[in-house]
Amino acid sequence: MSAELDALTVVNQLRDLAADPLNRRAIVEDQGCLPGLILFFDHPNPQVVYSALLAVRYLAECRANREKLKGELGMMLSLQNVMQKNTSPGETKLLASEIYEILQSAGKEEAEQAEAAAASCRRKAHFFLGSNNKRAKTVVLHIDGLDDSTRRSLCEEALLKIRGVISFTFQMAVKRCVVRIRSDLKAEALGTAINSTKVMTAQQVLKTEDGGELVVPFQEDAAVLVEENTDIPDYLPEDESPSNEQDKAVTRVGSVTDGMGWLSTAANFLSRSFYW
Repeated sequence: MSAELDALTVVNQLRDLAADPLNRRAIVEDQGCLPGLILFFDHPNPQVVYSALLAVRYLAECRANREKLKGELGMMLSLQNVMQKNTSPGETKLLASEIYEILQSAGKEEAEQAEAAAASCRRKAHFFLGSNNKRAKTVVLHIDGLDDSTRRSLCEEALLKIRGVISFTFQMAVKRCVVRIRSDLKAEALGTAINSTKVMTAQQVLKTEDGGELVVPFQEDAAVLVEENTDIPDYLPEDESPSNEQDKAVTRVGSVTDGMGWLSTAANFLSRSFYW
């Protein structure tokens, strides 16, 4: 990795590292990463702000991290600033609001619930929490044709064009994508966008009353008009990620040392950035 890292490269790498549950505790405990992410909330580049928020959203999926995140100097105030800033895109404000609500409730649950949630976090690491937020909902898609990084990139491009998509994460091994969307956006819009790639088709995964799953295809005549998103910045291309394995996060078992080495490099960059 080049020594001349720019802010966008660093924040996207941190976002990718935070997507892996194995890295989340290390990122939160690192003395440089959290202060740097908070600084990025006020960065003039909206791409940097959104990726920094998404990284913190990943970190907040694990309950064990929430008290530390909430108590980090400037975290809650900076989230409020993003929510109130007139120049913040709508989805950026919504993501900041969701993080704020999650952290605000940290520590209020009983110890037994926290322990159970920590175990659930490990089992459901790629699912976004905060389903109690009435302004957002989670949709799980099974995508036929989601076979490699090229198809994943096509899927990302299709989803990023939809106004109302907040964030998403992939489970390549089972050909699924978990999408956080605004409550007023229909799930059919996601299916329409993915089906428009002509090489992939999407079905919705629903939970049954007995805890099982039901895969329901979108009706062919249910295609809806997709309102394109012009506010939210694109993610960095996948080839700028330090890993080319599409069904794995940046750091896996056996390579944690490499991930921590990168964290050290990022922390050094962030420390220098404190004096912008």
